[in-house]
Amino acid sequence: MLTAAVAPVTADFSQETWWISVIKAVVLVVFLLTSVLFAIWFERKVVARMQVRPGPNVHGPFGLLQSLADAMKLLFKEDMTVTAADKIVYFVAPMIAVFCSLLTFAVIPLGPVVNLFGHQTPLQLTDFPVAVLYILACASVGVYGIVLGGWASNSTYPLLGSVRSTAQVISYELAMGLSLVSVFLVAGSMSTSQIVSSQTQIWWFIPLIPAFVIYVFSMVGETNRLPFDLPEAEGELVSGYMTEYSSMKFAWFFLAEYINMLNVSAVATTLFLGGWRAPWPISAINDGMFNHGWWPVLWFLVKLWAVMFFFVWVRGSVLRFRYDQFMKLGWKVLIPAALGWLVLVALVQGMRKFWEIDRSVLFGAAGVLVVFIVITAFLPERKKPEPPPPAKPEPFDAFAGGYPVPPLPGQVLPPSPRRDRQRASVGAQAQVASSPDAPSETDPTTPEVHGG
Repeated sequence: MLTAAVAPVTADFSQETWWISVIKAVVLVVFLLTSVLFAIWFERKVVARMQVRPGPNVHGPFGLLQSLADAMKLLFKEDMTVTAADKIVYFVAPMIAVFCSLLTFAVIPLGPVVNLFGHQTPLQLTDFPVAVLYILACASVGVYGIVLGGWASNSTYPLLGSVRSTAQVISYELAMGLSLVSVFLVAGSMSTSQIVSSQTQIWWFIPLIPAFVIYVFSMVGETNRLPFDLPEAEGELVSGYMTEYSSMKFAWFFLAEYINMLNVSAVATTLFLGGWRAPWPISAINDGMFNHGWWPVLWFLVKLWAVMFFFVWVRGSVLRFRYDQFMKLGWKVLIPAALGWLVLVALVQGMRKFWEIDRSVLFGAAGVLVVFIVITAFLPERKKPEPPPPAKPEPFDAFAGGYPVPPLPGQVLPPSPRRDRQRASVGAQAQVASSPDAPSETDPTTPEVHGG
């Protein structure tokens, strides 16, 4: 897809000084905060267009200042605290959620090595051999903010929302981790800079399309977004784990959600979409001049916001799942599919390494396998034979052992003798009343009873 093959290269931070690292950290925080404001406006505008309405268009040009107005409203809103809440955990929980969400971008490469104030430094805060595991760890710890926030509120609905969030993260983080392992196998590293460097020839979402699809499903479930926003389902749990929060504490949870959307979008861009590398037609211009300098930051942002548009598109198009459907998708579909794909990728990588099989042959075999799976998936199902009619249950004798025993499900008690006698008595009275010899109200021989 891109220029000539280059061996995976790790980012070199040897010429970087401490104050350049501080500048990078501050720029990343400012970038995330401003991106959240833009993401809120972007989501409202896109969903409004999908629903044929104007959206924000009053505050500032094109309504761009609407998000800033909402942030100021939350800042000056009255802050209320639940009386029965665990005060320390109640305050710390939103901070945990925001702090963990700010950590992921530290290992995301935004571009190649550039000249910054006379120092050659990569456009990345830091990198290490297990950077992707660090990203998964930050996402796992961030759920503690949701769980503790729901528990510390000492209320039913927030607790239910936090418990749902725990089950959701456990379910979908397993599928997400398994989908990323196939990238580690083909890239030969868990370093984010090396993974981007390994996508010089082809972006990994093309040969690893099943892993990419599994990751897309998992990232939507991981961030509690529609149609997987079960921890904060307004129709069921009022607002889920955020029900008892207001003012800035509520804004911190809101901020963490949108930063996590940016995080998973950046991970998808880095691991599957070539990172900061330009797409194929542009990358071939002037021997890849657009893959050097500050141009790659533009390509990274374009890919990042393309994934963010997918988030908004799904929210405006798909209804919320039921909880049983949601858990069934995670445990019965995504995790088995990710495991099967991981085994297949491991076998292919082993054959390429030890038997030296051409890549085109493997791609052809994989294409035939995918076509076979798709065809078998759309074949008409065989009609199952109709089950035989259920046998008539035998009457259950409750006094067979000498003691009265209640019937089990499916067992039928014998008819009650008392009920049979009552029915016979009622039938006899009705027969007497309907006989021609029975006295009637209009019979002159019937004695009249007068009240005194």
